[in-house]
Amino acid sequence: MSAPSKPSLSRGRLLATRTILVLLLALAFVLLTGWVDGGVGVVPLRIFDQARFPLANAWPGLLLALLLLAISRRAWLSFALAFLLQGLIYAVNALKVANLGTPLLPDDFRIVGQLHKGGMHLLSGYLPHSPWPYLGVLVAVVVLVTAWRLEPPLFERHPRLPRLLGGSLAALGLISMLAGVSTWTKIYNARTLWLEPWSAISTTTHSGLISSLMMFHLQYGKAARKPDRAAAMQLINQSLPTLLQSMPATTPAAALPDIVVIQSESFFDPTIMRGYERSNFAPNLARLAAHGTSGKLHVPTFGGGTIRTEFEFLTGLSLRYFDNLQFPYLQMSHKALPGLVRTLSRHGYATLALHGNDPAFWNRTTAMKAIGFDQFVSQSSFPSSAVNDGKYMADSAMTDQVMTLLKDHGPPQFIFAISIEAHGPYDVEPTHVAERDAIPVPDGITGRDKLELQTYLYHLQHADAELGRLVKLLAQRERPSVVVFYGDHLPALSNSYHTAGFVDGGDMLGQAGVWLMVDPKQPAQPSQVDTASWLLPGKLLAHIGIHDDPYFALTELVGPQLAALTEAPGAPPLPEGDQQQQLDKAMASIDQLRMDGKLDKLWPAPLQAAAARDDQPPPQPTSNAAGAAAH
Repeated sequence: MSAPSKPSLSRGRLLATRTILVLLLALAFVLLTGWVDGGVGVVPLRIFDQARFPLANAWPGLLLALLLLAISRRAWLSFALAFLLQGLIYAVNALKVANLGTPLLPDDFRIVGQLHKGGMHLLSGYLPHSPWPYLGVLVAVVVLVTAWRLEPPLFERHPRLPRLLGGSLAALGLISMLAGVSTWTKIYNARTLWLEPWSAISTTTHSGLISSLMMFHLQYGKAARKPDRAAAMQLINQSLPTLLQSMPATTPAAALPDIVVIQSESFFDPTIMRGYERSNFAPNLARLAAHGTSGKLHVPTFGGGTIRTEFEFLTGLSLRYFDNLQFPYLQMSHKALPGLVRTLSRHGYATLALHGNDPAFWNRTTAMKAIGFDQFVSQSSFPSSAVNDGKYMADSAMTDQVMTLLKDHGPPQFIFAISIEAHGPYDVEPTHVAERDAIPVPDGITGRDKLELQTYLYHLQHADAELGRLVKLLAQRERPSVVVFYGDHLPALSNSYHTAGFVDGGDMLGQAGVWLMVDPKQPAQPSQVDTASWLLPGKLLAHIGIHDDPYFALTELVGPQLAALTEAPGAPPLPEGDQQQQLDKAMASIDQLRMDGKLDKLWPAPLQAAAARDDQPPPQPTSNAAGAAAH
């Protein structure tokens, strides 16, 4: 038997050397990914006692590196480029955690499609102001380009078949991950890794950011849950006698008031923070609450995601029941959605949405059509005299536009106004710096955190002042009106919350906001009602005397038992008793059927008769020259 030839030995050693290099680079990639991640379950030392955690967290990046290796034939370049791209995800995650207190979720990547629709202007304010991160990225790019030019190929261009096969397998793995193929659930699941569906923070801490993204993608990236018709019908039938009693004759269209709803950006009551218990930053809200209905408002978001609260208010649907809808306006189709706007339209209301920002951001142009608004007046339709305070349009400009658009004659009007002055980031200088700097802050809050809290409260005081001015102006009109005012979420001031804490000792993600409903011309006895954003439309309709929508009548009936369950994603889940849990599941099926357009035909005949009794066709649309519709 002849000995192996020297060329064969050389090729064997070369292959072994190249294989060892790739394996060492892969190991370094896994360890460095764990180091950058910093989660307790994936730090480098975990490779010795629970290797599956750091390996799973690095696996998507490894597949990308292998794909790049098949394409470029350069090992160092491929792993470095994959690590840099993965590092960008970690950098964005760090920004989100710093501002919103929660890690990235799969649906956050939908915002990429909004960057050219006004999103870049809004999000750019959260980018680091220091030049060092950008210089670091530039240096990394230079190093990669240099590596591309100087690093010799790891293997020859030919034969191409092994390289094509390896690259195809890596690409297939990546594509199947992005597509959410269920095969990956064998790795990314609660048994193999750590998954708390109610807490992205805990999941990321124990399983790593990349694994967390994969698990939430695989769990919630699927189709919506199927409703339980039997549970829905049981709730409807049990509620039938009470629903019929709660649906008296509706107020005639001629007597219906104008409605102005102010969705106030990031508005909340600062007295829930320690150090501000006796503060009075919102005197108009307190004054008006003594003549109307007000209370805590549980909303489905924190620090951002305005459209989540907005969607709940306009549709009356709870996002708790739609795991697959993280950003509803970006995921909804063009089909008509039932809700408050269409109910008001059936009773002759002219409906208009108003927002001093780019109408394309958050896909609002499409969403407002689907929700049923007659008009959507956006930034370009505001007068040239509309001013900014800080980065965004002042709330005073929005109040002026509301009063301009309200007519003294014609059908009743519904104006839904979305403010933006108090939107973060809060490191942009406001118009009156001295006024901002005079605002006190709780002990321990210093430096940039102090400046941001002061800037936010400066804008909150303006929102409160505009609430008072709006109600005063509406009281001077001959036509009756109703004002609903609420905050969409708490502002992203995570560091201040951690330093000061909350009066109730609770988590920032579980804190409630505030809401108010008041009649400017007819002050009433004060009423304290804690509720949730998806329950507000039912309360508004009942207040103005529209009782013919059985769904909203049902939300009025079950709302008090379910309101507090509405929380921001990642908030500690509240315990539910058996009866509350059963009601919650039945209401989930009701909402899912309503979203699918399958609920109306399930209402029993007496409810349908009650609804038909008061239904009246809206008047013929009239021309409206005030403001251009951004359709």
